[in-house]
Amino acid sequence: MTESSGAGSKSGRRPGQSKTREAILASARTRFARSGFDTTSIRSVATDAGVDSALVHHYFGTKRGLFVAAIALPADPAEVLEPVATADNDNLGRALATAILRVWDSEDGEAAIAAFRSMIASGDTTLISTFLLQVALRDVAKRVDSPIGSALERVNLVASQMAGLLLTRHILALEPLASMPIARVVDWVAPILQRYLTGPMPEGSD
Repeated sequence: MTESSGAGSKSGRRPGQSKTREAILASARTRFARSGFDTTSIRSVATDAGVDSALVHHYFGTKRGLFVAAIALPADPAEVLEPVATADNDNLGRALATAILRVWDSEDGEAAIAAFRSMIASGDTTLISTFLLQVALRDVAKRVDSPIGSALERVNLVASQMAGLLLTRHILALEPLASMPIARVVDWVAPILQRYLTGPMPEGSD
């Protein structure tokens, strides 16, 4: 029987289904915050929510899909960051800044910004750091590990720049940055990101 069958039935998600979905998301947020993206499994989230793993797959597909829903991202990071994946290393900073800013500045980005604002206000920013380091910048880190062992330092600095930009442009709404065209923001920020990603390490850091 489909959700639309039966007398007097209405289209849309049933209350019971909505509660189940929210229970899964609540468990996922807790798990991702506690264990990170890599260590969290669909099975562990399902167990915490008291449901079968198949139901988690039914609602969210993959673990990445579950994470996207858990922190209210407007799109799959893999799709958003595809231009970054195809950019050469000399243009990583510009590709990354452009991709992220386009999402934040879109209508769909409002939900993610609201979620980030809520996490910052609550003092629980673990999910933000998990997203930045284990999801958004994970593949980038593999490309910029030169000298070997420098990748984490590099992507942490990139994360600090992007988080600061999100805070000042969209949450604090500092002018003129808040209303500055994306292309101009990219022109300012891209060289800094590029320096962090592929520039020489500071002297005495070896």
